[in-house]
Amino acid sequence: MSRVQLALNVSDVEAAVAFYEKLFAMPAAKRRPGYANFEIADPPLKLVLIEAPEGGTLNHLGVETTTGAEVEAAEARLAGEGLATTGVDDTVCCYATKTETWVHDPDGAAWEWYVKTGDAEQMANSVVGDQGVCCAPVSEPVTLGRPADEAAAGTCCG
Repeated sequence: MSRVQLALNVSDVEAAVAFYEKLFAMPAAKRRPGYANFEIADPPLKLVLIEAPEGGTLNHLGVETTTGAEVEAAEARLAGEGLATTGVDDTVCCYATKTETWVHDPDGAAWEWYVKTGDAEQMANSVVGDQGVCCAPVSEPVTLGRPADEAAAGTCCG
């Protein structure tokens, strides 16, 4: 089963979790410091909450699949359509191990196509300052209709 993922930056993850538990009538599936996610069956949605000082902004969007082959097929299809992707990569992001590929829409919104392969105890593979760095790489921004410096200005996953 595939489902859409919506990752939001929130100013207070505890308040956001309390709200979304009421909204979807279910508890968070995973809780970590500054992080929570919900696995909602109806409608099929993976809602990710990432605590960030600016709060209230879109972090990234995604499509969660059930196999690595689906990620590879999506990457091949997207690249075949002329979209610049990051290629398929195994990584640690958002307290999970994943196989994923990324693309940005014309306005710079990051889309992740991925399969979760396991849980992880850290937010990301790498750390800058005291923040885990994951999600769509900003070192090689996709610039569909946007200058590279504008695409690189945003980050995701906190």
